[in-house]
Amino acid sequence: MTTTAAPSPTVTEPATAAPAATAAPAATPAPVVEASPTPEAVVTVAEGAKEGIASQSQTGAAVVESLDSYALVIGSLRISAFDVLFLLGSVAVVITVAWFATRFARRGLKRVRGFDDAQKLLAEKLATIIIWTIAFFVTVDLVGIDLTALAFFGGAFGLAIGFGLQKTFGNLISGILLLLDKSIKPGDVISVSDQAGNEAVGQIRKIGIRAISVVTRDQTEHLIPNENLMINQVVNWSYSSKDVRVKAPIGVSYGSDLKLVTELLYRAVDDTPRVLKNPKPRVNLMGFGDSSVDFELRFWIQDPESGIANIRSDVYMRIWELFQENDIEIPFPQRDLHLRSGVQVDQVIGTKGGGKG
Repeated sequence: MTTTAAPSPTVTEPATAAPAATAAPAATPAPVVEASPTPEAVVTVAEGAKEGIASQSQTGAAVVESLDSYALVIGSLRISAFDVLFLLGSVAVVITVAWFATRFARRGLKRVRGFDDAQKLLAEKLATIIIWTIAFFVTVDLVGIDLTALAFFGGAFGLAIGFGLQKTFGNLISGILLLLDKSIKPGDVISVSDQAGNEAVGQIRKIGIRAISVVTRDQTEHLIPNENLMINQVVNWSYSSKDVRVKAPIGVSYGSDLKLVTELLYRAVDDTPRVLKNPKPRVNLMGFGDSSVDFELRFWIQDPESGIANIRSDVYMRIWELFQENDIEIPFPQRDLHLRSGVQVDQVIGTKGGGKG
């Protein structure tokens, strides 16, 4: 009878342990799925806008359904025509708002009386950069793009454009520095040279992101990179003052009355428009040349952007008229040829004389 009692050890402990084992998986926390940037994030905002439009109007709901019926499915991603139009419309709205904000900012800065022209231009450029930077981030947030997804791509892209646009960013920074130190500003008159080395005087029309625009008297527009103005020597005729001194050399014959010549030169600049009375013109006797007494007439003008060669020409024309009226001779180079007598010279002269005879 004891044999029947042998298998009776109650297996209650394993039975009670089994429910505990089955309950353990239920107690473990659910795995947290990390939010990874997926292409669906781009159409998230579009889905919300779709529901909002459908709830407002039946006509709008019909249009949305019609546009949503045309879709492109790539794996688990579904992009409809409505998603594309919503994305383009959002970008267009942000760009339009940024464009109007830039115009309003420029108009407001132009009315500021405490800034000069260079400071206003610098403030306009900084305001433009800030507005468009904000517009970029608003657009990214509006379409639901996660910037962390673009971190690696943005780093590689930034490295690529860093080498490709090195000069562009260099010119941008150079333009800002030029406006900060006010060495070059719109309206200044500077000397520019073309590829042949011919120098011309032009006025700065505007300072852009990449280059400045200089317009010469013949309406030729030179685009000079901002970086060149930082590293090369530039002649700025109106840096601290727009007063420019012009020199006009002139020579007279040795038989002329030098005091009368001096009076006539002073009268010539007095009779010429654009010549300033103060600072006063000056006539200097520079030296005694081979065939003339050399003078130099120096006078001042206040509008170099109107031309320097033309005012010098006007002065010369008036000098010519006054010298003609007062019999002042302007000499020109003359050369006397002296032949020494010799056998060969005598033969040539004899031959020529015999031919004539």
